[in-house]
Amino acid sequence: MRSTHSGYTRLSKVHKFSAAGLTAAAAATVVFAAVSGGTASAAEAHAVKPVAWSAESFGETQQDELSTYADAAAAKAKAEAAAKVKAAAKAEADAKAKADQERASRSEARKPMKPAAAKPAAKPAAPAKKAYADNLDGWIRQSLDILHAKGVPASYEGIKRNVMRESTGNPRAINDWDVNAVNGVPSKGLLQIIDPTFKAYHVEGTSWDIWDPVANITASCNYAADKYGSMDNVNSAY
Repeated sequence: MRSTHSGYTRLSKVHKFSAAGLTAAAAATVVFAAVSGGTASAAEAHAVKPVAWSAESFGETQQDELSTYADAAAAKAKAEAAAKVKAAAKAEADAKAKADQERASRSEARKPMKPAAAKPAAKPAAPAKKAYADNLDGWIRQSLDILHAKGVPASYEGIKRNVMRESTGNPRAINDWDVNAVNGVPSKGLLQIIDPTFKAYHVEGTSWDIWDPVANITASCNYAADKYGSMDNVNSAY
């Protein structure tokens, strides 16, 4: 038979048995008091209070507890879901940052390296100074190197032939009897050149001393090239 008591139907089976047990216990207490001969006084009988309960209030309390538990579980699930979303977002951000860093590293690696600065070319060593013998052969050869560097024509045989005719190879030879000597400008040196002509046809890189053998030959050949085309064309006084 369905109970007509409000709220009783909402109790679980266990709760219903608990309520029935409490009712039976209260009835047994009353019977025990009657059997014991009524020795208990009215005050003592009055002191035993029956257990009072309300099925309706009991069911509502359980519902409140279940609601509280459900709310707590929902809050926990929500928090866990939010934590998962946050963790996923962080993992995605970390992965993106790592990918960006790798792309930057690859880009840096692909940059063309600047070529090493070229070392300035070493200056070529100055050629060793050519040595010449301190005699007629050496003087002629040194003079020829200077003349050819300046583009002045001359040959070894042409120079030597004229030197031997003019001074016999004496760098200190001087003519003190010809017209030049009479005029105060005697001819001097290997090729018997006078001071004004020597100064006018002096070749850069040689001494300004008319008695210097190389300077004397070089200036004389420069003069002969200007007047006769070359010292090779001179076969007499010039």
